[in-house]
Amino acid sequence: MLLFVRTLSRVVVRAPVVVVLAVLVATGGFAVLSTQAETAAGNEGFAPDNPELEAAEALSEHFGATGEEVVQILVRSESGDVISGNGVRAVTALREAVTDSPAGEHIADREDRPGIVSFLDPALMAAEQSQIPPGQLADQTVQQLYTESLAQLSPQEAGFVTGLLPQDADATQGDADAGLMLVFLDTGHLQGDGTEQFDALIELETQVADAVRGADLPFQIDAEPFSFALLFADDGAFQAEIGRLFAAAFLIIIVILGFVYWLRPGLGLTRLGASRRTVADALLTMLTIVMAITWMNGIAVLLGPDYLGLIGRMTEVTQIIPVLMIGLGVDYSIHLTSRYREEVGSGAATTREAIARAVHTVGVALVLATMTTAVGFLTNWVNPVPALKDFGIIAAVGIVSAFVLMLTFVPAVRLLLDRRAEAAGRLPAAALGRTTERVLPGIMARTAVLAERAPIPTLVVTVVLGGALGLWGLSALETRFSMTDFVADDSPVVQTFDRIAEDFDGGFGEQTEVLVRGDIATPEVHNAIVQVQDDLADVDDVALLDGRAQVESPVSVLAQLTMPGPDGTPGPLAEQAAAAGMGQDLRVDADADVAALYAAMLDAAPQRAGRVLADGDGDLAMARLGIQTNAGEDGAAQLRATLRDALAPIEATGASAVATSNPIINDVIVRALQDSQVSSLLVTLLAAMVLLVITFWVQSRRPLLGVLTIAPVALVVLWTFGMMAATGIPFGPVTATIAALAIGIGVPYSIHITHRYQEDRMRIADPHLAIRSTVRHTGGALAGSAFTTMAGFGVLVTSSLTPFRQFGLVTAYAIGFALLAATIVLPSMLALWDRWHRSHRPAPVEQSPSVEEPAAV
Repeated sequence: MLLFVRTLSRVVVRAPVVVVLAVLVATGGFAVLSTQAETAAGNEGFAPDNPELEAAEALSEHFGATGEEVVQILVRSESGDVISGNGVRAVTALREAVTDSPAGEHIADREDRPGIVSFLDPALMAAEQSQIPPGQLADQTVQQLYTESLAQLSPQEAGFVTGLLPQDADATQGDADAGLMLVFLDTGHLQGDGTEQFDALIELETQVADAVRGADLPFQIDAEPFSFALLFADDGAFQAEIGRLFAAAFLIIIVILGFVYWLRPGLGLTRLGASRRTVADALLTMLTIVMAITWMNGIAVLLGPDYLGLIGRMTEVTQIIPVLMIGLGVDYSIHLTSRYREEVGSGAATTREAIARAVHTVGVALVLATMTTAVGFLTNWVNPVPALKDFGIIAAVGIVSAFVLMLTFVPAVRLLLDRRAEAAGRLPAAALGRTTERVLPGIMARTAVLAERAPIPTLVVTVVLGGALGLWGLSALETRFSMTDFVADDSPVVQTFDRIAEDFDGGFGEQTEVLVRGDIATPEVHNAIVQVQDDLADVDDVALLDGRAQVESPVSVLAQLTMPGPDGTPGPLAEQAAAAGMGQDLRVDADADVAALYAAMLDAAPQRAGRVLADGDGDLAMARLGIQTNAGEDGAAQLRATLRDALAPIEATGASAVATSNPIINDVIVRALQDSQVSSLLVTLLAAMVLLVITFWVQSRRPLLGVLTIAPVALVVLWTFGMMAATGIPFGPVTATIAALAIGIGVPYSIHITHRYQEDRMRIADPHLAIRSTVRHTGGALAGSAFTTMAGFGVLVTSSLTPFRQFGLVTAYAIGFALLAATIVLPSMLALWDRWHRSHRPAPVEQSPSVEEPAAV
């Protein structure tokens, strides 16, 4: 490690121009690569490998080209009544707008159902039979036609229609303040892989949404579309939000850096010179961070699916890493710049020597901090949630990139600038040496009194109170996940989703699909599907019509194709079904040729049969059951469990049956996050501790220092979990990075303190003075870094996206606690360690003659 840092130091001081040019060329190459980054579709990056996700992918691959998607349109009336003349005119206008839109040619009309269905269809059909133009229907007439037509429908049809009204609506009186229209879209024309199909689906449904929002609606009637694909339609808004947050954090940190880097005029330094120096250091820091982010993005593309395949596409979690890099990257520059100024002010012969000493001394601590931080992030490699795994890898790449640039590009540029000033006699060495006389170092030096005079009480209070808060937080912390969190709170699509979920029992949009795989063309599997459909009527959250579960399956399609027509003509498959012994209960004989029956079904109605049957290597190997459900995200776990029991008859035949849906996959994600909380924390802490113990044992034969250095970081994590629970912040995909983040911030802070204390103890005989010197110099730099980072992350609380607001708060907690742990808890531990060490060894450290700690100014 020391050899590596010395090598970097020599390269920088001997060839700064070469270093700068090499960095600029590499940055240009990575910038070109970063333009190839791709974003994951939907919850692709969040779902861990599991049967439900695998089933969803197989359904998309084998049934997606023949399936349907539905866009729900929420029609609302400010006057409180949509079963009215204006309601009819609104439904008519919306139907025409959608039909005339580019998506109109893909409306999925079927024999058993039109492509557009509305809550007012009974009244509209009655008006058509009475030859009354929709535009001439009065409110009372509409209500009369609606109630009379509803009474004439079968219970199954009536249940479907009333399901398009709010739960509190009185359908028998024709009274409702809102209603749903359903636009069924044929997705058979969508081409490409999963991501390309999803993008095409978004485009198709966006055309419907645009038509809805552009429709000419009557006074006091409004309409808003909803589908889960529309949640991801405005990707530009998400990118704009990320850009706004990045720019705001960038500007805020520049301002804070101006305070941290500010030099007091005097001692040969003019006010203009002080301002110029401050601005130069701040801009150099931020330029280097931007370059580090460019390196990170370019390397992420190389690690991505188009090259090495070690990570997936970018997700909402990984796209926030650039904001994270601003905060973490500043730490490197502040420490390096502060140490360089200290060396120049201490009387270093030349700027070359000052740069070499700064890189050499701070560099060792930064190498160790980088290694432990990277290891902390890389422990996410085993996380079951792909987005968190990718987050850990990309963040580690970013940290290493920032380290390399901060220890090469920054000192090389500073050397080139200051070498000219030194040659011209304009280098303000005395003024640079006054950095430690500023407010923050002075304040931090005063906190050293706790370690000097009361280390044991300090540790007891912090450990007991902090540990209790953390353990309570771990037990009380709630885990939540919803893709709607990554859409702005004021988005019309999210607001429509909330209204449908609350008033329409989830609406029509939730469909749970079951993938059946195996030798499905057998009497045993066919009859098992019949049994499952019968049993589903007793499963909670399964939608019913006329007492039967709403299920689309090979059995339901077969039943439709054998049903006699209005004139009594047998269905096209009546003869084949009779030959198979299929009775009114839809079961077949034990020796029936189900393969021939299904083949006939595919020939008679290829589109409808293709939605429920799929080939595999030339044989029927997959079947799909589409179940209308209304469990929502809150009931997904229970629905998943009850469906597993309900599907047991299919499993008993030797075939497999897996139920999947977006809510179920989201529940899987939540459970994976819950399972990974403690394990990720322990793995990360253990990995960092082992690395620190080995490093301190190799460097100074004091492995216990590694344990002391990591111990306060464990408190940081516990404190942060406690504050999350106390302020109602849940554990989710973004805040799940807190263990790695708290360790990524806390470990470098602790390393800087421990490393500087070792250095100070070698030149200061009095341990109290050594503690004070460490907390003044390194603690002051840490305080500047902490306040700068907190200010940068603080901008996240202004985000319109809930996870980012939560991430901003959690990061502020972690940084504040890391500063307290490094400057109060760790010095107390070091003081006790030093006292114990001296009691066992007369000379615990190599000491030069006593050095007095300068008085605070």
